[in-house]
Amino acid sequence: MPSVAHFAPPTVPLSSLDEALRDRGYAVLDAPGVAALAGVGPEALQALVPSWEDLRRDGYLKDGGRYRRRRHACFVVEGEALRQVPHRMHWQPVEYNALHGGMERWFEPVEPATVAQPAWPALILALARACSGQRPGVARWHVEAHQFRIDTSDGLGRPTPEGAHRDGVDFVAVLLVAREAIKGGETRVFAAHGPDGQRFTLDEPWSLLLMDDARVIHESTPIQPLDAAGGHRDTLVLTFRAAGFLGDPVG
Repeated sequence: MPSVAHFAPPTVPLSSLDEALRDRGYAVLDAPGVAALAGVGPEALQALVPSWEDLRRDGYLKDGGRYRRRRHACFVVEGEALRQVPHRMHWQPVEYNALHGGMERWFEPVEPATVAQPAWPALILALARACSGQRPGVARWHVEAHQFRIDTSDGLGRPTPEGAHRDGVDFVAVLLVAREAIKGGETRVFAAHGPDGQRFTLDEPWSLLLMDDARVIHESTPIQPLDAAGGHRDTLVLTFRAAGFLGDPVG
């Protein structure tokens, strides 16, 4: 079997996060950078990991797949205050998600014990601060949190079955939680209005890709198992939107 090219993530030091995001529309931090950004130790991040063992099957996949498990929760950030809002649907317009857009998708909520872990609010608030650095006039961020597990139940798992896309928000943060016994899962980031693009593989637990959603399009390639026992890829995806949650009435 031919070897698959592996491109290292274009990580930047934490001190260059704001500059990289402004210059390129996206930035990648390694795990120590993420821990420093959130102001927590590696052990606090690792304390979140067991909750990925209890995600629920995504029953909305239009390709009939069984490869995605997830939980979902929504929050509002105002300054340094974080509050969880009542459980709500996840909704995207078809112009951003041609495959699953226009559907009211109700996923099982993130467990309260997960939200109560110190690293959970620390990550959301730290990333909200990074977003505010790019949008100084924004007073409130509407945050959707998605715990994902993509597995190889069908022989192939698709992290982004909708293909290369934007999410219809202001910023998207993708945190790699784990890669277990898989190949593939390459991240691809493209300029939304130009020819530039970059491909790389997030493979360090708790490394981060933070994107300005108006400026870049992103996707992750399918995963395959390394052996008959199968494998999976776990991520935490956080989206930040100033103008309310997608699907809320305008005005």
